[in-house]
Amino acid sequence: MQLNEIWFLIVGFLFIGYFVLDGFDFGVGMSLPFLGKDDTDRRVLINTIGPVWDLNETWVIVAGASLFAAFPEWYASLFSGFYLPLLLILAALIARGVAFEYRGKGHTIGANEVRWKATFDWMIVIGSALPALLWGVAFANIVQGVPLNADHIYTGNLFTLLNPYGLLGGLVTLTLFWTHGLMFIALKTEGDIKERASKLGTKVGIATTLLAATFLIWTLVAHFSVLGFILSAIAAATLIAGLAANFFKREGIAFFLIVITIITAVGSLFAALFPNVFPSTTDLAFSLTIDNASSSQYTLTVMTWVAVFMIPLVLLYQGWTYWVFRNRISRKSIPAGAH
Repeated sequence: MQLNEIWFLIVGFLFIGYFVLDGFDFGVGMSLPFLGKDDTDRRVLINTIGPVWDLNETWVIVAGASLFAAFPEWYASLFSGFYLPLLLILAALIARGVAFEYRGKGHTIGANEVRWKATFDWMIVIGSALPALLWGVAFANIVQGVPLNADHIYTGNLFTLLNPYGLLGGLVTLTLFWTHGLMFIALKTEGDIKERASKLGTKVGIATTLLAATFLIWTLVAHFSVLGFILSAIAAATLIAGLAANFFKREGIAFFLIVITIITAVGSLFAALFPNVFPSTTDLAFSLTIDNASSSQYTLTVMTWVAVFMIPLVLLYQGWTYWVFRNRISRKSIPAGAH
């Protein structure tokens, strides 16, 4: 296997890791209006991801940096062509981070507590839902292909990306991440909020199944590959099994199966894409591939040695973090009168 192929796999691994980890963050954020009956409920929800959300978010930074170093042509065409949706994602992530940090600070400036928290709660909701939608739109368009000229410059606009396939991809990631978040809430909480999260997870999961089945079939018809078919079948089976496990109150199994669903579903998109990295709908000859978009062999060699040492350390540290904060959270965990 050549180094550019290895780095295609590593970039895919990093984006999959980001969608798995920040995916349930997005789902928790989107659940605030539906599960948060009062401020204590909303604090329980936020506290389920409080110790880990910023660590989860760093995966997209590492993925973007790896894309820049390993496939500079892909990075340049993608980030210039998708500038507006990526800017909206960045603004949403910033707003969500600010809301997490400042939601409980209203008392320090004498602000109206109810209005102050409501404003930041909606920043969390929108800051979670918008990236969940736009990441799906972006990746669906990457797989489908976009208008590129001979210089690999994107010649479309924002509305070019809002095509039926792209929008369906966005709805799939939106509902899939929401389902993922609800499964995480059921796993991490106790009492009434756990039961409500489980019931809502089943409802959202059914919608996710219908949307994902349509999207995966469309993808296989347009970009068939044996590996893509196998991964899509696994994604479908684990999604259905995860919903069944959730129905029977097996929260740990349900969450694990949805993780496998996201891994295999996103993996199927990378399988459908390979060996292209940015197909052109203007002329296939204008497409970016792992060969014409990659860095030099020397750069890829150095990066590979760095990855060999750093990726295991990152995984160990992240695993240790989740182990430390593994306990369930309930309303009793929220001190009375605390902000």
